[in-house]
Amino acid sequence: MSEEQPVTQSGVTTRRALLVGAGAVGTTAVLAACGTDPDEDTSSSGGTQSNGGSDPSAGAGDQGGDSGGGALTQTSKVPVGGGTIIAASSVVVTQPTEGEFKCFDSQCTHQGCPVTAVEGGTINCSCHGSKFSIADGSVKGGPATKPLAEKQIKVDGDNITLA
Repeated sequence: MSEEQPVTQSGVTTRRALLVGAGAVGTTAVLAACGTDPDEDTSSSGGTQSNGGSDPSAGAGDQGGDSGGGALTQTSKVPVGGGTIIAASSVVVTQPTEGEFKCFDSQCTHQGCPVTAVEGGTINCSCHGSKFSIADGSVKGGPATKPLAEKQIKVDGDNITLA
């Protein structure tokens, strides 16, 4: 067997040293992404659409609207017992019971990741597994400790808009 090469040879970094350095950088990035912030940062935004496992086209083509100007979605696109995430407006609209519509910020209160699905009666964040109630935004499963912020909406016929 040959002896290990030194880290540098005549001032040139060896392949082994480069690989070790790259591994250290990658490990640092992963650990930083998995860290927790005791103040529960909520500075990120975004989201994806989900329809709670019903019609795959539900939520598609929704119009964004941050001040009540345009429809967030239509009532027919929000399944009873589920919801639809509207990425363009950073909200999730739910229908806990027939004809009752709720709206929440789609940003998880744990570390600000966008929630990714509405299923099984909860709004779910896949970053760290937090779950929130579709009825009131309260925490149903951590690590989040704060509820999703509720948004006021108006239902006018089939259109749902921010109030």
